[in-house]
Amino acid sequence: MIETKITKMFNIQYPIISAPMGPFYTTKLAVSVSEAGGLGVLSHTNLLGKSSEKELKKNMRYVVEHTDNPFGFNIRTSRLQPDAPHLCRVIPKFIMENPKMREQCKYIITSAGSPRMLQSSRSFQKLKEKTDVKNFHVAPALWLADKCVKAGVDGLVCTGTEGGGHQSYEKVSTLVLLQQFENKYPEIPLVACGGFATGKSLAAALVMGADAIAMGSRFIASKESEFHQNYKEIVPNAKATETNLVTGVFGPIRLWKNKYSENHGLVSSKEDKIDQESQMTVEMLMEDQEHYEMTYEGDIENGAVLLGQSIGIIDEISSVSSIINNVIKEAEKTLKNSQFLLKNP
Repeated sequence: MIETKITKMFNIQYPIISAPMGPFYTTKLAVSVSEAGGLGVLSHTNLLGKSSEKELKKNMRYVVEHTDNPFGFNIRTSRLQPDAPHLCRVIPKFIMENPKMREQCKYIITSAGSPRMLQSSRSFQKLKEKTDVKNFHVAPALWLADKCVKAGVDGLVCTGTEGGGHQSYEKVSTLVLLQQFENKYPEIPLVACGGFATGKSLAAALVMGADAIAMGSRFIASKESEFHQNYKEIVPNAKATETNLVTGVFGPIRLWKNKYSENHGLVSSKEDKIDQESQMTVEMLMEDQEHYEMTYEGDIENGAVLLGQSIGIIDEISSVSSIINNVIKEAEKTLKNSQFLLKNP
């Protein structure tokens, strides 16, 4: 049994969390991960022009109807995510109104923007007073971790440039970030994300001070996930070199190499990105969103296909329970074997 700050904090069996992968649906995946002993997470979903509030509430209802175990959800707090302030106000109230949801919803992961947005919500503060819910924020750089701690978050998600999805302009690896975070904030619960797909990587993260890992690409290639089969089938045969960092709506984003990503440049700094945003029209933003819609519908050549470098160590599509069990068994074996490296004085 591997016990950490996070397994105790959320009362879960294993220190494994499913990464939020918006704008796609991860509802059935979240149920499967929570049922298998990890912590399932709902994405901030706004595909197909639907209301993110209605979709999140519907997805949360589905989770509590299909598992009694803890789960979490994501809100992207970017300045380009206009629904984020509203979600930070209404979703905590929604949780408070449902006794089963108050009991099970333990984890709110904010990302891609300010760590203060949820913390400043009065409805969230009231929810924290009445429940055990915790707010973790994704930090792809040490300076952002500093802001998160100052804002009062309960934990950090340390995500390095290996990971799929949104990244930092600094392009620092998880290996380095994890050491920076743990050295500066050893008391803060820490989730390692970006490059994790095996038991060996879980063991390494725990030894370096992390309290859990979050996996995205590994869970995309699962039987239960809602991702299109075309999307899933990329993973087992892909190489670690088959992804690119390009400019996404919120900044750098790691995508699988295809027609879309190879013709979609990368701005070099946050200042350049803000300047680019000032020139964007609503039509341009909608056109970019359409490429995520294409991926959701199975067009993996013209769509924006979010995948991390860990695809180079994933060789099959498996059930969620098999993925988690295999990761835990390998991690336990690796941790036991590592003890033999210590010589008696």
